[in-house]
Amino acid sequence: MSAHLDALSRLHAVWGIFGLLTGGSLGVLAAGTSAALDELASSGPTGHAAVWILLLVGGSLAAGGALMIVIGRMLAGRRRSGRLLALMFAALNLLFVPFGTALGIYTYWVLLNDDARREFGRPPRSAGHLTSVEPA
Repeated sequence: MSAHLDALSRLHAVWGIFGLLTGGSLGVLAAGTSAALDELASSGPTGHAAVWILLLVGGSLAAGGALMIVIGRMLAGRRRSGRLLALMFAALNLLFVPFGTALGIYTYWVLLNDDARREFGRPPRSAGHLTSVEPA
């Protein structure tokens, strides 16, 4: 299971780098759009709204990318909070087809395993949680 945890931490870091690069490229696109609108001097509020949308989306992607890198480092260090954050953001990653979806599914598969729970200092799920309650 240790190999899967190491791979998962690296995949989170790679996903984070993609987020940073995408956010940065949208920031450059916003700067270029703003410069072009200033040169035209006939742009209305629609053009400036587009610049703000590019900046907001780019900033969000860059912040998410930085967070994924931090989560990857926390997973590599086997920190409990890293496991919790990875499980929380795996649901959001499912929406980013195809790599985010694969990463989200792999995150759940690895981190919900009893061996991984032990690596993070969590007790394994007991067999009693998986079976139905016996009638009294």
